[in-house]
Amino acid sequence: MKLARFLLWEWRVVNSMAPPCQVRVPIASDGDIIVARQKGRALASELGFSSTDLVRIATAISELARNVLSYAARGEIRLEPVNCRNRSGIAIVASDAGPGIADVEQAMQDAFSTSGGLGLGLPGVRRLMDEFKIESTVGQGTTVSATKWCRR
Repeated sequence: MKLARFLLWEWRVVNSMAPPCQVRVPIASDGDIIVARQKGRALASELGFSSTDLVRIATAISELARNVLSYAARGEIRLEPVNCRNRSGIAIVASDAGPGIADVEQAMQDAFSTSGGLGLGLPGVRRLMDEFKIESTVGQGTTVSATKWCRR
């Protein structure tokens, strides 16, 4: 019995120290945007981000998920812890198989919108995050990757 309790304790300790893993959230409804935002905030909190950065990360996820829903109707948000050169962070990847963006440079300008909105989504995400990359092919879809590094 003591050995079983020890092994259970050891399993809990080892698994509690395991790094958080990738989270995938399919986006097909407004509720999915909320789920992606909550899961991203929870992962970022586990990784040690400040409360200010938690808001930035959650906002970026919301903007990216809203774009997926608005322009492609469905897609996915992937959230993943990242480590590089002794620093940790969170990577957010939004992908869809929608119509794609014909002019990425124009889409990245403040106030440009094809949906009648304020045009702050993608440029806003770029400002909120530390790294930002967008790949889009007309007729095939769009993938936006953004990373925020934890400042401790």
